[in-house]
Amino acid sequence: MAELEEKVAIVTGAASGIGRATAMRLARAGASVLVADLDEVRAQGVADEIVEAGGRALAHVVDVSEESAVKRMVDAAVAAFGGIDILHNNAAAIGKSSPGRDRDITRIDVDVWDRTMAVNLRGVMLGCKHAIPHMLERGGGSIINTSSGSAQRGDVTIPAYGVSKGGVDTLTLYVATQYGKQGIRCNAIAPGLILTHGVENFGGQQYVDMLEEHHLTPRVGQPEDIAEAVLFLASDAAGFITGQIINVDGGILSHAPPVADIRRMAAGHGLSAKGSAPEDD
Repeated sequence: MAELEEKVAIVTGAASGIGRATAMRLARAGASVLVADLDEVRAQGVADEIVEAGGRALAHVVDVSEESAVKRMVDAAVAAFGGIDILHNNAAAIGKSSPGRDRDITRIDVDVWDRTMAVNLRGVMLGCKHAIPHMLERGGGSIINTSSGSAQRGDVTIPAYGVSKGGVDTLTLYVATQYGKQGIRCNAIAPGLILTHGVENFGGQQYVDMLEEHHLTPRVGQPEDIAEAVLFLASDAAGFITGQIINVDGGILSHAPPVADIRRMAAGHGLSAKGSAPEDD
């Protein structure tokens, strides 16, 4: 597989979860990858794994909320690999990781709101700001932002996270509009429930089982599902796709809210609710 041969990619939040899976997948497709994360040890581990498998990778420590740090990250990729073709803005501060702090609006901690916006939204903007000039030098590129289904629905918790991801969606449209004619495509992926250590630590198996009921697929997502979507959007196969927010979520947002309850009700009456609509009398 060499869809990305001679391409250079930056993946932020690449030390674990979706970012790690994406960095590994882009490297297997032939890209040289800057593995960027706050966690130096785990980022280095991912880079080492890529190199041991025959790929090209470099670990880099970055706080994406700081402009000088983002500029150093971009400069490091250019210095190591000669340019930038792909940027996966994936690093995020997730409100769920701060139990009880990213909560309903009247009780939210303002510092949590500000930090979430700084990482999730300003960090994406800064990545675009500093990578785009280098992409233009190479005739274009592909930017893939990690959004969330939380940007498309209300919830009883994590408003800062959801609002920040809504901002990512809008920013995606602006970047696609402003730089499309110059060869830069910009899209966002909105994952559903993806089984990462963070999700498992937050809610445990009961939380996963609850949300799994609401998926249309027979399973919940894995980081590799998002990595495959990123690979597609980064490749020439997606050359006519830009300015899109693509849900990779097992269909969790595509149906009426009571579907899971209807299934349970039907099962309780010995009926099937898997495929056919009720017939008129």
